Amino acid sequence: MKYLRIKKNSEFQKLFNKGKKVFSPNITLLYFPAKNLAMGVAVSKKHGKAVKRNRIKRLLRAAFSETSENLMRPYSVILIPKVAEEYTFEAFKKSLLFCFKKVNECAKS
Repeated sequence: MKYLRIKKNSEFQKLFNKGKKVFSPNITLLYFPAKNLAMGVAVSKKHGKAVKRNRIKRLLRAAFSETSENLMRPYSVILIPKVAEEYTFEAFKKSLLFCFKKVNECAKS
């Protein structure tokens, strides 16, 4: 599923202030209902130098694009990875599916 990218600081701040949080072993997901599906990634310097942070962002974007059709409604989403020794595509994909399941359960009620 195609999604928009969240790039502006004001959009990030809106989600950090008003968004709801969902936790998984590898990711914290912030979400807020929106007209179109949009995604941003927040990777802090705790994760390592720029090369490692960029790799984490690439893995998260790829995992999100593969699993985003599991969301029932369009949301603005920020993905925040948790600090780990190693980051894998499969681990991010599994965590995203877990988070999306929780988000869909919250949307039903």
